Amino acid sequence: MSHPAIVKDNVAVITGGAAGIGFAAATAFARAGMKVCIADVDETRLAEAATKLSSVTSAANVMTSAVDVSRIESVTELERAVHERFGGTDVLMNNAGIQPGSTLFDAPDNWQRIIAVNMWGIINGSRIFAPNMIASGRRGLIINTGSKQGITTPPGDPAYNVSKAGVKAFTEALQHELRNTKDCRVTAHLLIPGFVFTGLTARGRTEKPAGAWTPEQTIDFMLARLEAGDFYILCPDNDVPRALDEKRMLWAAGDIVENRPPLSRWHPDYAEAFAKFVTRE
Repeated sequence: MSHPAIVKDNVAVITGGAAGIGFAAATAFARAGMKVCIADVDETRLAEAATKLSSVTSAANVMTSAVDVSRIESVTELERAVHERFGGTDVLMNNAGIQPGSTLFDAPDNWQRIIAVNMWGIINGSRIFAPNMIASGRRGLIINTGSKQGITTPPGDPAYNVSKAGVKAFTEALQHELRNTKDCRVTAHLLIPGFVFTGLTARGRTEKPAGAWTPEQTIDFMLARLEAGDFYILCPDNDVPRALDEKRMLWAAGDIVENRPPLSRWHPDYAEAFAKFVTRE
């Protein structure tokens, strides 16, 4: 059994859908008999992905679209084109993201691009697609891909952390809005992947590290938790059990409650206290 929105002949739209987690999701939706639109900025990868999907489902059920999710007019055209081709959208997965690396005082263009794609891409997708999804009266899903880094905000890549922290806050607000909208049958969900081996995380490696999940494992977990009704889809990975993730997140929140220095988990004065916190029963 699957979520009521993930059924034969329903329509799924996946941004960042030509590779990695997005393509794994598109494949899973296609196998469920859904009509699938994959959107990405890379037209070559889109063509390759469409060819692969045609081995899973009819080519008539596959649509591709070259889209820059940071541009609202590009996302608006995507929604219009999907509606024209397939009659609407039942599942929207705002998954497009970049992680080129950042430092606090590097070029402003780098920060702006990261936040434009990772955060504004999700805001644009949700705001453009949701009204017609709600108006359809059908069960629907909006799945936004966040990151554990948007919750624990580790040092080393501040622009990415800021963008993914924004995704978390926005998706929480979106779900609150949806559940308080009369007759709305659409729900929002925050996908929080663990260490997933994709082009985004490979960094020159050609073989999956033992600690990483595959994109397919991540999507299998996502589908199971959607069926269970989870909002926060917190994925474990092979090196980090869920219990440790939970304690890291609780410690991060505790920085505020306990008035500790920010990012105290990485502060030498708190190393012993953090170690005791994560190992206690």
